[in-house]
Amino acid sequence: MTVAVVGGGISGLVVAWRLRSRGRDAVVLETSSRLGGAVGTREQQGFLLETGPNSFLDREPATRELASALNLEGRIRAADPAAKRRYVYTRGRLRSVPASPPAFLGSDILPLGAKLRVVGELFSGRAATGVDESLADFGRRHLGRTATRVLLDAVQTGIFAGDVERLSVGATFPQLVKLEREHRSLILGAIQAQRAQRKALPSGSTPKLSGALSTFEGGLGTLIDTLGASLGDAIHLGATVEGLTRVDGGWRLAVREQGRRAELDASQVVLAAPAYVTKGLLQPLDAELAARVGGIEYAPIAVVHLGFDAGTTPAPDGFGFLVPPAEGRRLLGAIHASTVFPFRVEAGRVLYTCMVGGAKRPDLVGLDEPALVALAREELKALAGVTATPSLTQVYRWPRGIPQYTVGHLERMAAVDQGLGRWPGLHLTGNAYKGVGLNDCIRNGLQLADTLVAAGP
Repeated sequence: MTVAVVGGGISGLVVAWRLRSRGRDAVVLETSSRLGGAVGTREQQGFLLETGPNSFLDREPATRELASALNLEGRIRAADPAAKRRYVYTRGRLRSVPASPPAFLGSDILPLGAKLRVVGELFSGRAATGVDESLADFGRRHLGRTATRVLLDAVQTGIFAGDVERLSVGATFPQLVKLEREHRSLILGAIQAQRAQRKALPSGSTPKLSGALSTFEGGLGTLIDTLGASLGDAIHLGATVEGLTRVDGGWRLAVREQGRRAELDASQVVLAAPAYVTKGLLQPLDAELAARVGGIEYAPIAVVHLGFDAGTTPAPDGFGFLVPPAEGRRLLGAIHASTVFPFRVEAGRVLYTCMVGGAKRPDLVGLDEPALVALAREELKALAGVTATPSLTQVYRWPRGIPQYTVGHLERMAAVDQGLGRWPGLHLTGNAYKGVGLNDCIRNGLQLADTLVAAGP
């Protein structure tokens, strides 16, 4: 029998593609009229616009493996070197984020006292065993209050758009917890990790994975389109799963496709839909499991693109800037999209991608499109001095955009895994559970598919 994959975002597509590449039958049931979920690229007036995520870090072997298998490896495009510099808006202006410890000591990113407190991290202690700290508590213990408020909160804002006081450090930045556990001090741990990495490389060699910020020619939508094309008639758009029933030998799905109701029998079911959708499918089966999954919160996000004609505004340098919530601004940050990936605009044009909303200002995402555009323009003027009138404006709104791994998330996921044990052949994947990034979704999707193949029919 087939494997039914519910959800046609990147996670569901990767699972189905891997299964079929390994000789297993699989179908993808996607309720909307398009694939990719939040991931997508649109061409408009000479600009390539990303509907959600903008890029990935080329450091995940699974992503390279997928790209190679899809003949996309040669179409990976690294960010322009001009985009290396990053900025944080703090104390009234944009300040460059230092790229090295010596540069940090000489920078103005933090006041002198706060910089000295960061240096004091060398003497930090470990957290008590088994404690799931908030990211803020972890940061204050290691880096101090100011660095946590300015730098650590800015970093999480660029990934989760969350509340630093509520996010779980173990779920959001497990590498930091690992450094603390193994080395006590994050600084000492980072130094040891760099030394180990250099020793692991043969003399004169370079790693295949560049580690650079990257995308694909044509944008991230290229990956979605290629996966969809490779799956062919295994894709069912406009197919809403209305119910799941456990039957002998597998599962029966009630599906409404293009207005018609049908039943589909499957040996395995992979729920790759958002957590709030998955909750509804689980509720009639297992109320406890549904409550665990449904307890995962989402931060709303509005993506506001502002495109400028050549010569109307200077091209910005660097990747872009982030705004710590403590600054009280209405913008989470902005990506200098035309600087990062110049191929996304026609020559000389400038494209800013602005982020609005998040866990701290969800109300802003409810503004109408003209109001969001006006907000982005006002904030760009105040924070970065951009005064020109854009020739293109486009808003993509995600009322439930980014899953929030709040304190207790790891315990919740352990309970979810245990609960799934009561339902053989039922599986969950997606960005709500064990990683929100594109690389996480690809890695987890491939691993799940390989597990299903190894388990047999």
